[in-house]
Amino acid sequence: MQEKIGTMGSNHQRLVNIIEFSNVIPFVSNAYHCRTGGRPCNDRVEIAIAFLGKHVFNLPTTRALIDRLHHDEVLRRLCRWERKSHIPSESKFSRVFKEFSKMNIMEALFDRVVAQYHGDRIIGHVRRDSTEIDAREKVAKKLKPADEKIKVAPPKRGRPKKGEVREVSDKEPKRLEKQPTQSLEEMLADLPTCCDIGSKVNSQGYKISWKGYKLHLDTIDGDIPVSAILTSASVHDSQVALPLSRMTERKINACYELMDSAYDAQVIRTQIAGKGRVPLIDFNHRSPKDERRFEDFEKERYKERSGAEQANSNLKDNLGARTIRVRGHEKIFTHLCLGLLIMAVEQTVRLFM
Repeated sequence: MQEKIGTMGSNHQRLVNIIEFSNVIPFVSNAYHCRTGGRPCNDRVEIAIAFLGKHVFNLPTTRALIDRLHHDEVLRRLCRWERKSHIPSESKFSRVFKEFSKMNIMEALFDRVVAQYHGDRIIGHVRRDSTEIDAREKVAKKLKPADEKIKVAPPKRGRPKKGEVREVSDKEPKRLEKQPTQSLEEMLADLPTCCDIGSKVNSQGYKISWKGYKLHLDTIDGDIPVSAILTSASVHDSQVALPLSRMTERKINACYELMDSAYDAQVIRTQIAGKGRVPLIDFNHRSPKDERRFEDFEKERYKERSGAEQANSNLKDNLGARTIRVRGHEKIFTHLCLGLLIMAVEQTVRLFM
C-alpha cells in the first residue's frame, strides 16, 4: 500500500486496520443497496471512511477534516479520492452524516463487529458504567400532563377513625420495577433521550453538573466495548442496567457483571442471577446497620471493574467524545458509535495479535 499511496504514519496505519477489520466498505454498500434497491448514492462509502479518519486523527470539526484531506494526500487516497476536487463540500458531509444517523449504520456496524469477533467466546467479566456527555444544545422543556391543572384533594393525615374506609390510591410502578416484565424494545422506548441537566458526585467527593446526555457502556476484558445506550443526563444509572444486560447477552456469553454502588438494587441482582450470570455490585450502605461486604475472592474479581473508567477516558481523550459539535440524540449517538467502533476494533486486534 505504501508503494501505491505513499508513506503512511501511525494514524494512517490505524485507519487501514479499522477499514480492514470492520469491513466498512461492503457493509455501507449493502446497507444503501438494501435501502434503495439499486446503486448506492455517490461518496457514501468514501464519506464513511472519512468520518472514521476524523476520529482516528481526533479532529474536532468537519471543517478540520476537509482541510486535512486537502493537505494529506495519503489520507485522501485512503478515503478513495484521487484528487482534491473530488472531496465533497462541508454541507454534503453534514447531509450524509444525518443519513447515517437515521439509518443507524454506525451502530449496526459496531454491533456486527462485536458479534463477529466475540460472539463465540466465553467472556469473563462485563464492566458496566456511565459517563457524562456534554452537548451544545438547549435543554428540552418538560411537557406537563394535561390533567395537571385538576386539583385533587390531598389524603387525610393520621389514622382513620373507627369504621372509616379510605380509598387507597394505586401508585404507578417505577421504571426499574416495570423492566423485568418488559421486552428490550419496550425498555429502550421508555428511557428518556432528550437533552437535560445531569449531576453526580465525582471521585473527589464534589458534586458536578453538566448539560447534555449520559452514555451507558458495557465493556469486556481487554477494554472492548460491546453495548451502549445514550439517554438524558438525568437518568439514573440503575434504570439502564437491565436494558444493557439484555443487549449484551444477545451478543456475547459472559460469566460476571461488575457494577458500582449506583446499581445496587435487588431487582438487578435477581434478574442477572436468573440468567445464569454472577452479579458483582458494590454495596450502597444507606444506613450504618448495613453490614454487607464482599468476600475476599469477590474483592479480587471486582478489581477488574477499573477497566470501565479506562474505556470512558479513552473514548473522551482520543476518540472524539469531548469534541461533539452535532445536535440531537440520533446524531450524537452516531458520533459516539464511530469512536466505539474504532475502540472495539483496535482493542480486539491487540487482544488477538
